[in-house]
Amino acid sequence: MFAPDLLKGSICVVTGAGTGLGRAAALELARGGAIVVGCGRREEPLAETVASIEDGGGTAVALELDIRESDAVNEVVDRVLADHGRIDTLVNNAGGQFALPAEYITPNGFRTVLELNVLGTWLMTHAVATKAMIPQGGGKILNVTLSPHDGFPGLVHSSAARAAVENMTKTLSVEWARFGIRLNALAAGHFDTDALATRYVPGVKEDALTRVPAGRWGTVEEWGWLVTYLASPAGDYFSGSVLTLDGARDVFGAGSYPPAGLLEAVEEAAIATRQHRNDIRFVTTGVDRK
Repeated sequence: MFAPDLLKGSICVVTGAGTGLGRAAALELARGGAIVVGCGRREEPLAETVASIEDGGGTAVALELDIRESDAVNEVVDRVLADHGRIDTLVNNAGGQFALPAEYITPNGFRTVLELNVLGTWLMTHAVATKAMIPQGGGKILNVTLSPHDGFPGLVHSSAARAAVENMTKTLSVEWARFGIRLNALAAGHFDTDALATRYVPGVKEDALTRVPAGRWGTVEEWGWLVTYLASPAGDYFSGSVLTLDGARDVFGAGSYPPAGLLEAVEEAAIATRQHRNDIRFVTTGVDRK
């Protein structure tokens, strides 16, 4: 899609680079000539991303990182600067959630999603800005969020978190414009990734496609193209924006809720979980399963 030397010499940090949209972004940035630093919590998928980039003639390194840990974030940013001298683009892709009706979400589950998506994004953004981009006189930060924006039934915790990140992005685009830092949020619709097939209960994936006017899933390559475009000089005047890539999903709206079969699947999973816990207690302690 792009000239092979479009990002030559650029240093791009991508969190959550081991799978899904993070991997797609890392691969396309590397195809454009960038040196990619892929970060994530799991070593094996990161290694696979690096291997794919190197097989294509690109350059990449993998660094294990939990973005919720402030000390670890600072150590990774310091290492990137020690090795490469600068950071031109940060892609805050790491995040996560689980689809569940709001009445089933525990305080700990809600807190975990906010810490990962909001706190983690803030820690990476602040460290990269203060340690790299402000001293070097500029840079780009791309924060991944979700579409649709006007409510996302079944993902109330993630909806709250992503709205916070978008507001953070807009606020910082004003505060840090004087340093030459440009920040944008990229709202992803439904893409054909492994997570879509494996992390959600039956019925959610099938229902989601009925809400995409384009009538298909997005491809991970399309996501990588958007990220690379914004990281390139063509994206230099973008700042403070929320760019939505979703096949008109956001315009369509939330639709009716819940999807067919969702509540039944959740109850079955809850029963199975309780039975599993009872089995473990029986085996380890001899407590009667009843």
